[in-house]
Amino acid sequence: QVQLVESGGGLVQAGGSLRLSCAASGQSFSSYAMAWFRQAPGKEREFVARVSAAGMSTKYADSVKGRFTVSKDNAKNTVYLQMNSLKPGDTAVYYCAADSINLLLRTSASNYDYWGQGTQVTVSS
Repeated sequence: QVQLVESGGGLVQAGGSLRLSCAASGQSFSSYAMAWFRQAPGKEREFVARVSAAGMSTKYADSVKGRFTVSKDNAKNTVYLQMNSLKPGDTAVYYCAADSINLLLRTSASNYDYWGQGTQVTVSS
């Protein structure tokens, strides 16, 4: 079992930055690949970024590539999402998720075993 708690969301102006954190508790955090998803009102949950279990490999959605950076600190049981050059279109609830299968191409929400409760990110124009 893994419990996930996100933090760091808030209101920011377009062009600004935020860093989201996802603290994990439970067993074997270092064996899980981690990802961030987001869901805007009236839209489906979409993949944002993924990091491998060891934190060495990453994958991003095209919409955030070059602006967002995902990282994983196994010593702190925490995964981060650094978001720069934010746009109003980035407004959504952001969720972190854990996947027990460590394959980088697993970007479907149905692949993930555990989810956090989400944190709201709002980008004003």
